[in-house]
Amino acid sequence: MTVLVVDDEELTRAGLRALLSVQPGLEVVGEAADGTEVLPLVRRLRPRVVLMDVRMPRLDGIQATKRLRAELADPPKVVVITTFENDTYVWDALLAGADGFIRKRAPVAQLADVVRMVAQGDSLLFPDAVRRLAAQQQPIPQARGVGGTGAASLTAREEETLRLMAQGLSNQQIAGRMAVRLETVKTHVANVLAKLNADNRTHAVVVAYETGVLVPGRQGATGTSFDR
Repeated sequence: MTVLVVDDEELTRAGLRALLSVQPGLEVVGEAADGTEVLPLVRRLRPRVVLMDVRMPRLDGIQATKRLRAELADPPKVVVITTFENDTYVWDALLAGADGFIRKRAPVAQLADVVRMVAQGDSLLFPDAVRRLAAQQQPIPQARGVGGTGAASLTAREEETLRLMAQGLSNQQIAGRMAVRLETVKTHVANVLAKLNADNRTHAVVVAYETGVLVPGRQGATGTSFDR
């Protein structure tokens, strides 16, 4: 799995490269010091995952993520790296289409696992942390131009699928919980993404919180702690 590291601090980039390069199955193919460099490098290097700093001086990780989603038909997965867990920048990056996030001080093994999990894209990373971030936001349906009218057209089964996605369950686990075939779950997930105009599972859950389709504390979600 190829990775592009994006951070405005040279020492941080070097540290992330060194840590990830020794992990089995991971290869750091390039580095960028600012969001302005991301799109050209992605087009040239075609990394599978971009490890993206949020706060950068010229173009931040939020806008860089938006550019990737807007300009590329098949954009790479984006993992936001941040210093603070309760960070509005992180929420906005997820709302822009980032696939997941992790703190810079996370253990090396966890960082590598996050890159691998995001590359597979079958479950939501740190659902409890996403829920805590959502609780800090003020859901204003349609106010930010997300979700569209599709949120109201979710079927009962699609809503159930969305709630289980918000708990961090994989497609296989959702199939077991709903007692349906795996292919049926994949169809439900695809419909949820389309109706919420979401780029990925994380984006769909964030949009659902943002528009009030999901309410923090009412899903009974459980999952890996962001602090763990």
